[in-house]
Amino acid sequence: MLGLKRKRRQRLRQRPFPEQWRKIVERNMPQYTMLAGDDQRELQGLIHIFLHEKRFEGCGGLTITDEIRITIAAYACLLLLHRDTDNYPLLRSILVYPGDYVVHEAEEQPDGTVIEETDERHGESWDDGAIVLSWDEVRQATDGWNIVLHEFAHQLDAESGETDGAPMLSDRSMYDTWPRVFSTAYKQLIDDVKRDRPTLLDPYGAEEPAEFFAVVTEAFFEQPIDLRGHHPELYEQMMRFYQQDPAAWNRTSP
Repeated sequence: MLGLKRKRRQRLRQRPFPEQWRKIVERNMPQYTMLAGDDQRELQGLIHIFLHEKRFEGCGGLTITDEIRITIAAYACLLLLHRDTDNYPLLRSILVYPGDYVVHEAEEQPDGTVIEETDERHGESWDDGAIVLSWDEVRQATDGWNIVLHEFAHQLDAESGETDGAPMLSDRSMYDTWPRVFSTAYKQLIDDVKRDRPTLLDPYGAEEPAEFFAVVTEAFFEQPIDLRGHHPELYEQMMRFYQQDPAAWNRTSP
């Protein structure tokens, strides 16, 4: 079975990348034009695999288009470049709303009563094989904020068996440094938020370790030079994990 999957994926990698798809990626993902040619071709192959293996569903009246599929797949696959992974094995479906969506939740109080609350969201990653995204938020990715990178980072995190900010590490030596570096930076963010100090990292990362990893992933690909300058040890760990160095990309490409 594994051999058949490997062969199928190899065939998918070798498919020509449609010109219209390339234009969508160039228009909607600025990082693409900064990548070296070999990396662009690797990304294209990963996109083919992603689109073949994952199901997109439009919600709230949204019709799934090539632009939606290709844009989301491109950002998701950016996290897989150079890495020996199984292409988000826990994920089956991507649910896309036109904008923010409302979730109804029931919360039990200490006295046993249940209060129903509504929460407006723009994305989430589920444990049962799905990611939910707001298309409006996908299109607004910029300046350290990227909902696709954030939610797919949660999927990578979950591959370790628990979404806790400690993903599976390919380099065993990282298990010595990762906890120390991430714990120090996480506690610093919590302290900065409590003291109302300005931070490079989204304050939402102070909510819990899982959100911290997702927020750092966003900064790593969206603001790599700033992240390297403000948090060099954190940047080093992310560079080793993702096996990429976004701060060194050619940022003068058209």
